[in-house]
Amino acid sequence: MFEPYYDDEWAEQMHCAVTVCDTEGKILYMNEKSRATFAKHGNLIGQNLFKCHSPESQAKIRQLMATDGTNSYTIEKNGVKKMIYQTTWKCDGKVAGLVEISMEIPGEMPHYIRS
Repeated sequence: MFEPYYDDEWAEQMHCAVTVCDTEGKILYMNEKSRATFAKHGNLIGQNLFKCHSPESQAKIRQLMATDGTNSYTIEKNGVKKMIYQTTWKCDGKVAGLVEISMEIPGEMPHYIRS
């Protein structure tokens, strides 16, 4: 029988930032890229991510968790473009928090339509 295997090492090795919080906004996990991105703020694990988000962003995060939603958008900061993908994660079938994946993207990207 197949037994599921989980290890957060996959996230540590990614070329993007991975941040995980619980439903109250408490940061549970940040991979190395995420920790480096926010290093000037100190160790954020255990802190509440709502403290560093605008009221609009807080409302969006709460809505995602309430509706088991996803959200994606692009940003540009200091000349670096990023794709942000936010999605809920679950424990025993219930929303347990949010995962945010932030990846650097080129200024121009190919777009393919496949059928």
